Order: sequence, then C-alpha cells, then structure tokens
Amino acid sequence: MSGRELDAAGITDPALRAAYTWCRELNAEHGRTYFLATRLLTAERRPAVHALYGFARWADDIVDSLDDTVAPAVRARALARLQDDLETGLREGGSSEPVVRALADTARRYAIDHRHFADFMTSMRSDLEVTDYPTYADLRAYMHGSAAVIGLQMLPVLGTVAPREEAAPHAAALGVAFQLTNFLRDVGEDLDRGRVYLPADLLRAHGADRELLRWCRDTGRGDRRVTEALRAFEDLARGVYRRAAPGIAMLDPVARPCIRTAFVLYGGILDAVADAGYRVVHRRAVVPRRRRAAVAVDGLVRVGAARLAARARSAGAMAAKGSGPASRAARTASTSAPARASAPASAELSQEVA
Repeated sequence: MSGRELDAAGITDPALRAAYTWCRELNAEHGRTYFLATRLLTAERRPAVHALYGFARWADDIVDSLDDTVAPAVRARALARLQDDLETGLREGGSSEPVVRALADTARRYAIDHRHFADFMTSMRSDLEVTDYPTYADLRAYMHGSAAVIGLQMLPVLGTVAPREEAAPHAAALGVAFQLTNFLRDVGEDLDRGRVYLPADLLRAHGADRELLRWCRDTGRGDRRVTEALRAFEDLARGVYRRAAPGIAMLDPVARPCIRTAFVLYGGILDAVADAGYRVVHRRAVVPRRRRAAVAVDGLVRVGAARLAARARSAGAMAAKGSGPASRAARTASTSAPARASAPASAELSQEVA
C-alpha cells in the first residue's frame, strides 16, 4: 500500500501500517475486479476497504483451500482461532493477527456494527459442513452472512447522501449480486471443492442435479439441462443487480464511480459466462482485458467529475461567506486540483489492466 494512502487515512503506527499493507496485498492478489474498482476511491478510504476485503479473504481461504492434505478438523480449529482473534480484536482494538488488527481499526474508525462480522463468521463456519442448498431461500440465508453483510460493512466507509437505513437494502443486495456472480463463474472449481451453490430446486426444475454437474465436469462434455439451469441462475443474479442498482445514487458522489465500476465489471462476468455458452462447469469465464480497461477509464472520468463537483461545492460555500482572496483561491483550487488528484489513480489503473 502506498504511503500516500496510509498518510491520507491518518494511519501512523508502523505495525498498523504493515497490517493494512498486508490486507492490500491480499486484495491485489485475489480480488482483481474488486481491487481495480477500489483504485477509484479517494486515497483515505482505500485502506479500510482493503482491511474489510483482506479479513474476508483470509477467512475464506481457511475454509476454501484446495489443499486436500488439510483435514476438516484443522480448518475448523483455524477458523475458531480466527473467531477468537476477531472477538478480542473488536473488543480491545488490536491483535497479533495482521488482518484482524486492520479490521478492528477500520471498525473503530467507521463505527461498523460488530454484528456484521459475527454474521460473516457464521456463514464461514457453515462452509465447513454444508456442501449444497436445497432451495434458493436456503442459499439466501447463507449469503446474508457471506455477502450481504459485506455490503453493509462498506456503507460507513463509502458514505451516503440518503439515510443509511434507506441505502442498506441496496448495499446488501449488491453484495449478494456479486456473490451470485462468483458462484456462477466458479461452478467447476466449487465442484472440485465438493460444493454446489446452485440450489437443488433450481437444478431440478431444469432436469439437472449435482450428479449431472459432476458428470459434465469429469467428462468435459456439456448437457442442455445444465445449460438451462445455469441460464436461469444468471437471470436470478441479474434480478438482484436490478434491486441493487438504485443504491449507487444514494452513495457519497465521490464513492459512486468505485461502486459503479464494480457493478459494471461484475455484471460483465455474467456477460462473459453467456458469451462462452455457459461452459463454466469446465472453465472460468473472464471479462476481456480491453473491456476491463474501458470500464476503468470510464470510472476515472467519473471520479474526476465527482471530485471537481465536490470541490466546486466547497468553493461555492466559501465564496458565499466572502469574496476576498481566500475565496478566489478556493475557486482556483476547485478547477485545478481534480486533474492532479486523478493522475496517480490513472497510472495505477493503467498498470492494473495492462
């Protein structure tokens, strides 16, 4: 993580800076789409987003490692230790575990409800035992902790122009939409982990089941029934995106380009799945690099416009109090500063999509 981001966030303690840097590295390595969108946030907010993602990634890696040599009991003990570290860290404000140290600091800075973290850990424990979901209602109950609460954790960091309770359902829906997208993209990999996130009733409605998915994965062959079930799951995910969309306008204007970019990029994964003929049982669908770059550039333009508008509003408020040199200087800053602020982000984004 750049010192500029940590300085902007007011993070000065060396151990805490190292913890946030570790979380950023986890985000950069594992969350390419999410990481790319995060570059569009103002510098002072990025460390908090990295902390939230880093902790979620760390917990997810405990339960989702493809290393067959790690026994379920070992995973359970590791998750229990993380749970203990989390509870202690949130209560006392620190931890020897870097991801918990950064998370606890972020939770304190932004007054994030600790229940969101407890609900998340409940879903992580479920992943140690549950390998499929009979109905979509069952899957939704799981996703409350694994996805919806991620959106709720993000709201205080992003900021809102509407009452937070109005924005919350849309933020939760966006977290669910992103996870449904990941489930569709990763059908084959999840099968290798022994899990099926496509609800059994949805599969059954199209004449498919877990065994047919496994057969397709093992033989490399397709099946019309599986394709139809995957298409239905895509439609379900798009419906959740539609419910989430109104929430973007409820966010702080300078945070909207980040979330809109994530919204478009994750939606692009659904497009890539469809364009590849729903072959996700056999291989991951990916958004073409050119498309990612185009969305990133659009996001940068929106960032510049949002920051320009924010500075103009600030300058206007100062000008209303007087017309002296200070207010003239503020008006000058409002037109020149956004271009300078966008330059580092532009260079970083160019490297990410290259």
